Amino acid sequence: MKDVEPLVLALADALRRRGLKLATAESCTGGMIAAACTAVAGSSDWFERGFVTYSNQAKVEAIGVDAALVAAHGAVSREVALAMAEGALAHSGAQLAVAVTGIAGPTGGTPTKPVGTVWLATARAGEATRAELLQLHGDRAAIRAETVRQALQRLIDRANGAG
Repeated sequence: MKDVEPLVLALADALRRRGLKLATAESCTGGMIAAACTAVAGSSDWFERGFVTYSNQAKVEAIGVDAALVAAHGAVSREVALAMAEGALAHSGAQLAVAVTGIAGPTGGTPTKPVGTVWLATARAGEATRAELLQLHGDRAAIRAETVRQALQRLIDRANGAG
């Protein structure tokens, strides 16, 4: 994903300037955010770790998402995205985390959660965790790629103290 390299470089700069480390918790992107970050030389300065928690069980076991939360709200929900971001912080040495959970398609959508529904959350140590709903369009590849772009932009904003 060469087109995200400018975003990764901006994120790297923001994290280095503040001495922050990043962790990712990814479901629908399957590690694409972590891959974009680690494709840049020198990322070991600021990228701490990535969790690919594609299944509900992985969310529970790897980053401590409460199974009851998943059962009550579904994996693709604000509540689970928030718990994923907070879990990534708690299970790493990072001070900033991003989590994404969504329906990239082409199947899996419902009337209330159509294909392209993605919840994105960011957590920063000492600050409130934030989540937002994205309604993305296109095929599976386009939805996943746009999720990566949106996640990187939100991370830049959080690292810089905005957003």
